[in-house]
Amino acid sequence: MGAGVVKKSGGRRGKRRGHSAAMSEINVTPFVDVMLVLLIIFMVAAPLLTVGVPVQLPETAANALPTEQEEPLTITMVADGRLMIQETETAEGELIPRLQAIAAERESKKLFLRADGTIPYERVAQMMGALNRGGFNEIGLVTDVGGPTFGGSGG
Repeated sequence: MGAGVVKKSGGRRGKRRGHSAAMSEINVTPFVDVMLVLLIIFMVAAPLLTVGVPVQLPETAANALPTEQEEPLTITMVADGRLMIQETETAEGELIPRLQAIAAERESKKLFLRADGTIPYERVAQMMGALNRGGFNEIGLVTDVGGPTFGGSGG
């Protein structure tokens, strides 16, 4: 990994025979070998660093922290065409104004959309677009568990 000395042969232009000059090339092969070994070591060691330490936590009488400060706002699209805000039936034309009035009084801006499975996708997409245009950008679709996995792992 160092520089070597090369003896030049030939004596033209007044240079003496046997004159030594420093070689200006560096052999990087050992450096690359060391870097590849370090890379492999870090690739193997990195997943081991993320494992947590097992700890038995103390038991207390404290209440669990709430995950939501208030009940999430839910819109339900029923198969027969009715729209529900929580459990209150609402006409299509009144949906966005009512939701905006409700949202003005709430801290959380989350909204969950529940749609019957028989409702066409186009209608659900139109509802999501109307909710988005009404100012509700945090829309979650509610589904049931146990559907097809399409070849993925799951239970």
